[in-house]
Amino acid sequence: MTKKIIFFLFFSVFLHFQLFAQVRASGRVVDENNEPVPFANILLKGSIKGTVSDENGKFYIEADEYYSEMEVTFMGFQKTIVPLETNNYNLLVVLKEDADLLKEVTVYSGRVKNKDNPAIDILKKIWAKKRKNGLNLYNQFEYSKYEKIEFDLNNIDEKFKSSKVFKGMEFIFDEVDTSSITGKPYLPIFINESAYKIYGTNTIPKKFNEELLGNKNSGFQDNQGLIAFIKQLYVDYDIYENFVKFFDKSFASPLSKLGPQTYNYVLADSSFIENKWCYNIVFYPRRKNELTFKGNFWVNDTTFAIKQIEMYANKSADVNWVKEVYIEQEFDVVNDSVFILKRDHFMSDFALRSKDESKGVYGKRTTLYDNHLFNFKRPEEYYKKKVIPDQEIYHKNDDFWSENRMEKLNDDEVGIYKMLDTLQTVKRFKELNGIAEILTSGYWQVANGFDWGPIYSTIGLNEIEGFKLRAGGRTYFTQSDMWRFQGYIAYGFGDRKFKYGIEGKWLVEKNKRIVLSLGNRRDIEQLGVSLTTSNDVLDKSFASTSLFTRGDNSFLSDVNITNGKVSIEPLKNVEIKVGGTLKSLKSADQNVFNANFLDENGNIRSVINQAEVSMSIQYTPGRKPWGLGVDRGVSNEGRYPTLFFSYTKGLEGLFNSDFDYHKFQFYYEQPFQIGLLGRSKAYFEIGKTYHEVPLLLLNIVPGNQTYFTGQRLFDLLDYYEFVTDEYASLHLEHNFNGRIFSKIPLIRKLQWREIVGVRGVVGNISDENIALNASEIQYLAPEKLYWEYHVGVGNIFKLLRFDLVYRGSYRDIPGATNFAFKAGLGFYF
Repeated sequence: MTKKIIFFLFFSVFLHFQLFAQVRASGRVVDENNEPVPFANILLKGSIKGTVSDENGKFYIEADEYYSEMEVTFMGFQKTIVPLETNNYNLLVVLKEDADLLKEVTVYSGRVKNKDNPAIDILKKIWAKKRKNGLNLYNQFEYSKYEKIEFDLNNIDEKFKSSKVFKGMEFIFDEVDTSSITGKPYLPIFINESAYKIYGTNTIPKKFNEELLGNKNSGFQDNQGLIAFIKQLYVDYDIYENFVKFFDKSFASPLSKLGPQTYNYVLADSSFIENKWCYNIVFYPRRKNELTFKGNFWVNDTTFAIKQIEMYANKSADVNWVKEVYIEQEFDVVNDSVFILKRDHFMSDFALRSKDESKGVYGKRTTLYDNHLFNFKRPEEYYKKKVIPDQEIYHKNDDFWSENRMEKLNDDEVGIYKMLDTLQTVKRFKELNGIAEILTSGYWQVANGFDWGPIYSTIGLNEIEGFKLRAGGRTYFTQSDMWRFQGYIAYGFGDRKFKYGIEGKWLVEKNKRIVLSLGNRRDIEQLGVSLTTSNDVLDKSFASTSLFTRGDNSFLSDVNITNGKVSIEPLKNVEIKVGGTLKSLKSADQNVFNANFLDENGNIRSVINQAEVSMSIQYTPGRKPWGLGVDRGVSNEGRYPTLFFSYTKGLEGLFNSDFDYHKFQFYYEQPFQIGLLGRSKAYFEIGKTYHEVPLLLLNIVPGNQTYFTGQRLFDLLDYYEFVTDEYASLHLEHNFNGRIFSKIPLIRKLQWREIVGVRGVVGNISDENIALNASEIQYLAPEKLYWEYHVGVGNIFKLLRFDLVYRGSYRDIPGATNFAFKAGLGFYF
């Protein structure tokens, strides 16, 4: 019986190889001195299926059809024909120098001269024609889009399979297969499918609407946050643009006008592809340690539109956690001459280490496009984003997917659904999944419908409260709950006082996302750590921990705030909030810090009682929200701006409110890529408060007395060092992404990244507000520009960052901090 089983398994594996991969080949390309030949062009003879060797001359190629020979070529060497069988592993291909060819073409260190290069002539025609192809030709367009995202564990071996982690789940390894791109064994673990209908125009202003029709996951139907994070990794890109952007990086496109300075190009072949005569051009980087690709593309000889392109990211490119990137695009011909993107396949190999044998995860996205319709004008509402009102899109039946899949699932992909359904019943998997959810969300499900957390806020320490314990929780039935209650209770062992916060939210109407909320919080906080005023009850509070701060850290306030508001999204990515607030503010300990003020009778008071109404508008163009319930997340993708405006009106006399005032604030935040020079981000904010108010209602320039860098903070300012009632602030930072360090041999391998930045603020404080002050804080406004600048090194061990920060003005203020060494921690690609 055992022999029959072994024979059956062997026959199944053999049949699988024969059906799905008729030829495989791997090995190395070397010269006659046994030195590797990087970026050699490898083509299955009689096909357009090819690849390019890597920096070490290694290659892998696979095809569903059988081809008996493989061509290997490289400029300056003779073409080599390699006979093939079905499986050809560890081939050693030796290229011989071609003396006649070397007389015609100058080659040095693998670099090809651009002068008189026919590939460059073709490239120039691609540039001239790129706006005369594809969707750009039509005033209106629409099409169907199908997207499939898959994650696989790779480099699966027997040691990995026998790990105790998988005890009780060994059946999952029945799904192990081999990658057609790298030739490595992998185990599919996750798949997500999406179907869309796209409507767009090229008229001014351009419009674009991506309507999600259905979404399906393998075992994670309710985890829309996971789906959003995964989709965020695979943003759309255009190979015709100068730069291809993903993983927060900007790669030089091989079709870029800057390409001849970045790539070598070789005209390698020509052939008919679907009755269109095309040229084959091989490209590879001129230099290491740059964000570039190697690969080849086929381009039509009349329209000079790309028919097919394959790109492999240069292994020496400085991208954290990613060993390899592979991109393949195929274009279809419509109306006899217009080339439209038909299929886009993107694969990345995520791993903690860059070694070939290290285990990691393949992330694969396949996108297909079909059913194009051009110059058919739709009513205006077709081009407006719509919010899906229910969860129907996440529970489409098999008939829907049979109709909307443009590519049938293979056996591996079907197996993922079956395997995940089975895993949901395995106790061990439930335990591991629960641990992962706690680490990512910060909440622990202790009962059906109730989560305890956030666990990361359980312990605190500061000079007023001493050691502080906090316990909280939230209602949570599904990610799409229409209502949610959350709250916490805390106790300080130093001041021996209880604190608490509680809030309830209700999604009243889904289409416009009308949300009502009401809450109350009583706690100890560090005010003045943000110029922008927020009255959200359960916003992350900031009570500094004395273990990680410099200087006097006792400027804490006792806050009692009640807030009710309604928010609405009348337009896509536009959120409007209107609310009312009652709050009581005072110093947490008058003996160490007071924020006293003079009332209208000249009496000193320590407690502010204030009623306010406020309105804010936030616009986040380009961002993609996720979630259908009252709590919804936003995928920023690190590319889109934020514009925010708020108005607050103080209501004197209402509920014994003390002050009447108007406060206006506006900020603009924008990340942007500067080609291959790295990534920048800018933050600009202005604000003004009319009529006199005491210290705790003014605009405090946010200091940072911690040992860590902070967003929108001034690292060398103490709390309350600058006080304003009108201000303008600017923060600029640029990360060169290792562009400079990559030129230094001894530092290159460390993959450190250079960071520079500057921050500045200018503002005033009125005489009326100065006269109102009775606190120990002596008001000082930065009437002359205050600025500081920093230089730093990031990506140390892929997580750490260290900055040297220098004060550029106000250096002679008593007790001023003119220099600091700051640290930071983050996860970055």
